[in-house]
Amino acid sequence: MSKILIGRYVAGDSIVYRMDPRGKLLATILFILFVFLANNPISYIIVTIFSLAAVAATKLKPKIFWDGVKPLIWLILFTSFLQLFFTVGGTVYWRWTIFALSSYGITNAIFIFIRFTVIILISTVMTVTTKPLEIADAIEWLLKPLKLIRIPVDKIALVMSIALRFVPTLFDETFKIMNAQRSRGADFNNGGLVTRAKAITPLLVPLFINSLETAIDLSTAMESRGYRGDKGRTKFRVLKWSNVDFINLFYFVLLLGLLLVFRTH
Repeated sequence: MSKILIGRYVAGDSIVYRMDPRGKLLATILFILFVFLANNPISYIIVTIFSLAAVAATKLKPKIFWDGVKPLIWLILFTSFLQLFFTVGGTVYWRWTIFALSSYGITNAIFIFIRFTVIILISTVMTVTTKPLEIADAIEWLLKPLKLIRIPVDKIALVMSIALRFVPTLFDETFKIMNAQRSRGADFNNGGLVTRAKAITPLLVPLFINSLETAIDLSTAMESRGYRGDKGRTKFRVLKWSNVDFINLFYFVLLLGLLLVFRTH
């Protein structure tokens, strides 16, 4: 759990770090939408190349991304497994009751695996190269049109940024509590599924209490600093677009063009 990268910022220096957080957030959303345009081997190869190029542009060690994706591999494999044995089409190689192995199922399982993996990679690129406060500013900018219908955009952005920031904190607290209980003789690794589930249950109470205490401390700190939403509030971090951001958007426009050219109708 300590290796999950969701919400974690990893310090570095590359062209990706110098991009405006609004451009990175917009590019990430566009990429996730563009991935669903891929429907053949060539288009999935293009998507994979573009995502790996984005990872390489961060100049971070590939192991960092692997450690971040690894905890989710079983979820991806399970989803691919469902596609493999529950999707029938083309040549059927094997069938037993509700299970079947067909050429269409194999192809679809591979595509689903690639789709989930590249989405996680691109999302990780944004979170590890962008500070949580910058992500909050980008979300607020993206949702700004909703202010016209009196939706509290600033509060929504604040909640999302706090949630994103405290995901790794929650994992760290869980890890500390597990180590503390291991030192007292608790065993989380041995036994059957039911036994291991019962062993994890004692973690919930201290974790829940710690989470409440953190939330109370955070609200007290915000109130003591006079936080009142966006009324009369100025920005300490002024976001500015640069040529690097236009290159970033052109990169994803190029991806869209290639996917449309090679898309099978």
